[in-house]
This record gives sequence, structure tokens and C-alpha cells, in this order.
Amino acid sequence: MEKTAFDARYFDARYQEYLAAIEDYLNSLFAEKPHWADLYEAMRYSVLSGGKRLRPVMTLEFARLCGLDWHKAVPVGCALELVHTYSLIHDDLPCMDDDDLRRGKPTNHKVYGETLAVLAGDALQPAAYRLILTAPGLTDAQRADCALILANASGPDGMVAGQVLDTLYHPSAQDELTEVHHLKTGAMIAGACMLGVGAAGGSEAARKAAETYGYQLGLAFQIRDDMLDVIGNADEFGKPIGSDKDEGKVTYVDRLGLDDCGKLVHELTERAVSAVSDLDRDGFLTALAESLTERTK
Repeated sequence: MEKTAFDARYFDARYQEYLAAIEDYLNSLFAEKPHWADLYEAMRYSVLSGGKRLRPVMTLEFARLCGLDWHKAVPVGCALELVHTYSLIHDDLPCMDDDDLRRGKPTNHKVYGETLAVLAGDALQPAAYRLILTAPGLTDAQRADCALILANASGPDGMVAGQVLDTLYHPSAQDELTEVHHLKTGAMIAGACMLGVGAAGGSEAARKAAETYGYQLGLAFQIRDDMLDVIGNADEFGKPIGSDKDEGKVTYVDRLGLDDCGKLVHELTERAVSAVSDLDRDGFLTALAESLTERTK
């Protein structure tokens, strides 16, 4: 099918439509008041702390492009967002990155203490699978497929493997950094894209395109993050600038310099866009990818 001319207003309107649905759904979670409500409060603190919701937006768009009413994919996209949130809570802990700020707010353990922060992260993981396995409007096969996609993206051969390499193996060579980011960041972004295809029962070709788009964009996203840790604004970045250097971490900026990092982000973005050229009929995925590139200029 021929791609229509892209309209930036369309991108903004669709993104805001997705964002509103995601925020409404997330806000409905863990709102009860059991006598362990402090756990729910800690979970909601991080889940509702803001952010662009990039990953669930990708899930909804790929579901739409594969023929599903995207509203039916909201629980699936939000499930991955819960897992992503748990990983941020645990990343910020003193035993990991020891960060005080996340998205401009005190990190979970700074507000609720380390024990409750760990347990809030623990609780978000099974809650995510519950969302998928009870998602209305999907078949049992689609739910199972989505659960497996999320498990592969976030588990011992995905995000957690990347966290182990990042925190315990002290990667420094460029190929080591690439492997870490492929697992730690890329797997979850690719997983978000493939979840949309899985929820819609899409084709293998669509799944492969989603996977490639996600992994290429995931690496671009992480390199951009490394750049912003050097040249960004702390208020916009949501955490202190220079934290990687303070922690002794080697980043892409150390290996390539800012100019070459910017060029690589553009190259990776082009590969991501190329991967979905047959699927991205109205240019939303292209605009989404390029919106990340713009911030590195």
C-alpha cells in the first residue's frame, strides 16, 4: 500500500490519543485500599511518575498497523510499562545505580525506603502478566504469545542479562557496550513493538520488521541517553547530568565522541525506518523514530 504524505499534526494528535488511553489505564491500577495499601502507593508512585510512554505507544501503533482495534492492546502495552517501571525502581537502588532522582522526582527508595521499593518492583512483574493474561478482546493464543514475548524481552536472556553485564562486568569496549544496550534497552523496545504484532495476531514479516525497528531504535535511544548525560539539561533529563562519569561508567560518548555518536544515532534511525517501510503506511513510526534523533542535534 502506498504511504500517504506525513502530517506532523497527525503524529501529535495520534500520540496524544495513545498517551491519554495509556495514562487512564495506568491510573486505574492499584487504586484499591487494602491494609497493605502502602505497597500499592509505592507502585503507583513510580508507575504514574510521568514519561513519554514510548514503549506502550509503540505497542499500540504496531497493533493498529496489523489490523487490531488498538484499544484492545492497551493492557498489553501497559503490561510492558509495568515491567519497565519495576526495572527503573530496582536500577535506582543503592546496590545498583544509587540514584536519587528519576524523571525529576525522588526515586522510589528515597520516598518509601529500600525494602518497600524492592517489593514494589517485585509486585509489578506478576501484575504485568496478569494484565496480559486477562486482557479482553484477545484470544488465548494471542495472550500466550504476548506473555512469551514479554518474558523473553525482560528475562535472563533480555533486559536482566543486560543489567548483569552493565553492573557486574564493567563493559568498556564498543562491542561490549553494544551487547549491553542490545539486551538492556533494545530488548524491551523491540519487545514493545512485537507485543503489538502479537496482540493483533500479525504476520511473521510484521513481527520481524517490528523486532528490527525496536532493536535499531533501542540502540539509538541509549546512545542519545549517553549524549544527554553529557550535554543535557538536568530538568529535562530528569536526573543529574554527568552521573555516568561520576559512577565510572564507560559510554558511547567516551568511545566515539559526541559528533560520531550523533551520526550513529542518525544511521540507526534510518535502519529502523527502513525496516518498517512497508508497514508504516502513514508515517507515524518514522516520525516517532526521527523525533528521538532530533534531540541529538
